[in-house]
Amino acid sequence: MRESDAATLGPVEVQAESRIARAVHTLPPGYFALVMATGIISLGLKLEHFDAASLVLFIIAGLGYAVLVVMTVWRLLRYPRAVVDDFAGPRNGFSFFTFVAGTNVLGARIAAEGTTLVPGILLGVSFAAWLVLGYVIPGLVIARHPGADILKGVNGTWFIWSVASQSVAVLAASLEPTAGIMSDALSIVAVLSWGIGLILYGVIGCAVVIRVLTRGIPAEELGPPYWVTMGAGAITVLAGSRIVEMTDTAMVSVVRAPVAAAAVVFWAFATWLIPALLGVGLWRHLIKKVPLRYEASLWSMVFPFGMYAVAGIYLGQADDLPLVGRIGGAFLWVALAVWAAVLVAMLADLAVTWRRPAPRADVDGAG
Repeated sequence: MRESDAATLGPVEVQAESRIARAVHTLPPGYFALVMATGIISLGLKLEHFDAASLVLFIIAGLGYAVLVVMTVWRLLRYPRAVVDDFAGPRNGFSFFTFVAGTNVLGARIAAEGTTLVPGILLGVSFAAWLVLGYVIPGLVIARHPGADILKGVNGTWFIWSVASQSVAVLAASLEPTAGIMSDALSIVAVLSWGIGLILYGVIGCAVVIRVLTRGIPAEELGPPYWVTMGAGAITVLAGSRIVEMTDTAMVSVVRAPVAAAAVVFWAFATWLIPALLGVGLWRHLIKKVPLRYEASLWSMVFPFGMYAVAGIYLGQADDLPLVGRIGGAFLWVALAVWAAVLVAMLADLAVTWRRPAPRADVDGAG
């Protein structure tokens, strides 16, 4: 904030503006996981015919998306160096892919209302962002860090790259049946991004295993983003299920059977990961005594819960597996409970942060 602006404002207004500026400056790049988590649970509730609850979460996801887009653009224009540093950091850079995934999850939820124009626009935005980020972020990380430093920074947020790829497939496959002359193009986009996401999942998984075996991971770093390991597997199931349900374009006819088989395999793997990740969480907080408190990355844990539920519901329909569908429907309520708990924690954290006096440097315009 400039001194000339501060001179025209009272102390309360200066404090408020300073807090907002600080929030923009320190905005975690992965906060779009809030939209991902809220949107996917809203879609699950829609599929299970809980329309009122689904609408509430849909509105929250839409408002959250709008606010985060404004804050992200503001941060890019006002604090470009901070954004570039996040882009180039192996610990944070891949969190920017939450924008791609959040955009597509919101688009898929809008498409569930029977409209295609807005989801089509969102798919265009997300596809362009996915392509650009897919080259820029890995390029900056590799260029600015030696190999050893990159390996030390490998963590659960890297799986969001795979999630973003699969989210493109989900939205493209959702729009394809009613796309008319664009059907062939959307089927290619869906299969292309699904295949890339599949390969990225394997490559990133190998990188994480190499880090564990060669360097280990401290308990403090085994945070909520590692749940994306399961979320990436679950969205692979959802994208595969949507591809199976697409019309018989040339591309889909070739891959339908192997995609259906892969979806079942990844559902089994995602299911296996849930007890393992719960065990890691208990070990981290109960044995290693890492405090359990609100952090933005908790939304990266909520999203996999919701995605696993929706993936099970869709897989049950696409491959005629009613038991899997019932498991997904039951798990949806677990996801909703986790979402509500994290939302309350976020609001409490925001209230405490807002009441806390702003640093003097911020008030004076030096922040």
